[in-house]
Amino acid sequence: MTGERGIARLVCGRRSKWLVLVLWLVVLLVTAPLAQKLTDAQDNDAASWLPGSAESTQVLEISEDFRPEQIPAIVVYARDSGLTAADRERIAEDVDQLRRLSDHGIRGAETRGPVFDRQTGPRAAQVFVPITMDEQGWERIGPAVDSIRDDVGESVDGLAVHITGPGGTSADFAEGFEGIDSTLLFSAMAVVVVMLLITYRSPTLLLVPLFSVIVALFAAQALVYLLAEHGGLTVNGQSAGILLVLVFGAGTDYALLLVARYREELRRHEDRHEAMALALHRAGPAVLASGATVVVSMLVLLAAEMNSTRGLGPVAAIGVAVALLALLTLFPALLVIFGRWIFWPVIPHHGTPDPAERGKWARMGRGIARRPRTVWAVTAAVLAICSLGLIQLRAEGIGNADAFTGKPDSITGQEVSARYFPAGSGDPLVVVSDQAQARQVGRAVAGTEGVVPDSLALPPGTKPAFEGKVLFEATMTAPADSEAAKQTVERVRDAVHAVPDADAQVGGGTAALLDMDRATTHDNMLIIPLVLAVVMLILCALLRALIAPLLLIATVILSFAAALGLSALAFRHVFDYAGEPTDFPLFVFVFLVALGIDYNIFLTTRIREEAARQGTRPGVVTGLAATGAVITSAGLVLAGTFAALATLPMVAFAEIGFAVALGVLIDTFVVRSVLVTALFLDVGPKVWWPHRLAREDGGGTVGVPEADVSRSGG
Repeated sequence: MTGERGIARLVCGRRSKWLVLVLWLVVLLVTAPLAQKLTDAQDNDAASWLPGSAESTQVLEISEDFRPEQIPAIVVYARDSGLTAADRERIAEDVDQLRRLSDHGIRGAETRGPVFDRQTGPRAAQVFVPITMDEQGWERIGPAVDSIRDDVGESVDGLAVHITGPGGTSADFAEGFEGIDSTLLFSAMAVVVVMLLITYRSPTLLLVPLFSVIVALFAAQALVYLLAEHGGLTVNGQSAGILLVLVFGAGTDYALLLVARYREELRRHEDRHEAMALALHRAGPAVLASGATVVVSMLVLLAAEMNSTRGLGPVAAIGVAVALLALLTLFPALLVIFGRWIFWPVIPHHGTPDPAERGKWARMGRGIARRPRTVWAVTAAVLAICSLGLIQLRAEGIGNADAFTGKPDSITGQEVSARYFPAGSGDPLVVVSDQAQARQVGRAVAGTEGVVPDSLALPPGTKPAFEGKVLFEATMTAPADSEAAKQTVERVRDAVHAVPDADAQVGGGTAALLDMDRATTHDNMLIIPLVLAVVMLILCALLRALIAPLLLIATVILSFAAALGLSALAFRHVFDYAGEPTDFPLFVFVFLVALGIDYNIFLTTRIREEAARQGTRPGVVTGLAATGAVITSAGLVLAGTFAALATLPMVAFAEIGFAVALGVLIDTFVVRSVLVTALFLDVGPKVWWPHRLAREDGGGTVGVPEADVSRSGG
């Protein structure tokens, strides 16, 4: 090995490779137990998602001075023909039993009800059972609702019984997140195993990247756990799930990109240590730049107002950084330790020709070179047409009724309750004001359109006043998660803010949704340009050019728009989803731009390497031929791992997984293979401006008459 291999000597040296392996085995032994504790460190309460400065967050914090944070589980009883005497007797017995409950945070003694609907012959009743939501609230909300269900039983003999309200809905969400790590782990692992088998047709080779990624996952989860426990990092179910997907997807991608170059070098060098050193030396900078792009893009999320989005940034960055470290050290060390036989049965022997030189990707590159301008113009036009589907996008938030891919009991109960009671009952407005102006504030709330006038009340178990403040609740006429309810919150806020010296604030579940929507809109407008700027700077530094990065950024934006447009059409007309979360475009953009640019980085750095030897246009075809198969495989792996999010029963995860997977496929098969290739062939050496390569490039053609290249815009 020569001195130019640099750090590769430490990673794959004849002795040092064993040291690398031992160090990572120690890391595995230390981090595996800590990684298992990450679920316990998750914070899924409302404050971990809401923007810290939001009015609803401040009300939530103030309300803790009046009472422990509670949410009600609402037991709904209904019979369309009217409740019978036997029904009433059963309800009374259930209430007596509920008042004895005290496990899992249930405050049974404070149970309210039954409250009957206002018909002459009541057809429905509601019973409100408060559940304390402290630090363990999210973990025990499911068991609490299960205890309530055990007491009230199931629907029978025409009497419908459902558990709904914030408590019931939260329990269903908690059930959806339950087992998220294992579900995603096995789904992502299955995708990786299948794709590696298809790509390399080697049952032995797939074990090396799989082991490396699992070690990286444990290390990343352990580090995130330690920061959550001792460093104030906010981790919730969403960020923990995305961490797993990112480590598996990005880590396997880096493995595929590196092993492809290693196989090339094994055909050129008899010594596998020399081959790996060259592979790291030549492919390492591109892999490192790809990882750095993702890490820095994720850290941009720290500028977000939403706590959940801001917390995702460092969690995702840690995951990708650890995966990058493992795949640039542990993975190559393992490959060198096992030797060539790990590729069995397709072993790359020294001196054998590289099949990529005459494969389909080389033929595709030569075909594009005949009419590059026509190819990129038609491709861009098709992607632009796909992006017209954006008019179908409804990223305005989704209500609880539309948040699940199925229909859990809480949603059925919500529909039943809305037929007989004010739609907002169970999830009221929470108003805090100075005690001296409380009466005026109450009149302002009661007189606001959308509020049930006689619903103002002091919540049970609440202090009448605390340090000159009072807290009361009010029921809205519209469902708490509806657009109409959000408009009611805005009207109530306008009304109470106008009361002099009241210092009144309005919170509650609907107010939190409204504040989240506003914060997400702010984050979309701020973070998307920041991510583009970061990616642009990294590309400029890597390629030492300006034209090429601008072209790559333009193609990624077009790819994102097309993926979002096609996804919106699929959500409306195939999956029949009601809408998308407000943060949907932001998450899809960040993942697609940060991850999708990886393939363009790997392609363009290879093109640049070849351009220095043979000219830009021949270098484009050589670069495509050399990277086409591996980048396609990497794209399929990444798309598959994100598609694994669809295994979760929540619409928001399914939509993000679908859109990112579709975007990665578009970027892999259309943007990188066709659009970028055609653009680079058309622009030619000028693509490297202002680098001297733009002037010194040989400008050779790719087996096509010069006249044909000129006519095609080359």
